[in-house]
Amino acid sequence: MAKAKKKKPARNLYTPADIKLLKQHSKARTPVSKISKQMKRSIGSLRQKALKLGIGLGHQR
Repeated sequence: MAKAKKKKPARNLYTPADIKLLKQHSKARTPVSKISKQMKRSIGSLRQKALKLGIGLGHQR
């Protein structure tokens, strides 16, 4: 019996508008959970992107 191929998870790439919004939230010190719900991305994804951009996220940094 042949194994079924696993489906790769779809990647949701960051657009320049997403990056601009992330920077605005960083400046406003919006909690990461709120940003996550608004942008429909995981908290881990947002933190990784912020780390690569060199910006802090959340109200406690």
